[in-house]
Amino acid sequence: MVLQDLLKPNLNVVFCGTAAGQVSAKRQAYYAVPGNQFYPTLYKARFTNRLLKPYEYHLLLNYNIGLTDLVKFSSGNDDALNKHDYDVKSFLKKIFTYQPKVVCFNGKKAAAEFMGAKTNRINYGLMAGTIGETKLYCAPSTSGSARRFWDETYWERLKDLLNT
Repeated sequence: MVLQDLLKPNLNVVFCGTAAGQVSAKRQAYYAVPGNQFYPTLYKARFTNRLLKPYEYHLLLNYNIGLTDLVKFSSGNDDALNKHDYDVKSFLKKIFTYQPKVVCFNGKKAAAEFMGAKTNRINYGLMAGTIGETKLYCAPSTSGSARRFWDETYWERLKDLLNT
């Protein structure tokens, strides 16, 4: 396994990406690439009360936040991953087991792979369907390579959704 899941029962939100990138895999920390907006966005949108560093990702459990990926045994950019790398069945089992309030896909690619759809068929925001009682949400990717699609508003809306 490239990165261990950060999960426990009844979390407010579990963020799900496609796969750990090469830098994150090497550093053994989620969203470790300089320029990734994951931790700054969590802080700005009030998910955390301070800016966490990637090596502190385990502290997210203190904020009732979990982390996982759809690809657990490979790493790299989305364009380097193969269809067989994605393990939706294992992801579903984890979410049914831990039942967070919301799963937030970090980018359309992760949501599309989960839904078995093309990325152009995925919209940001609250998605149709659930996993058990867990709601599904898609937010713009925090990756630097997806900067042209960046819109922090959806991350703020997710925080508001969790507060209702």
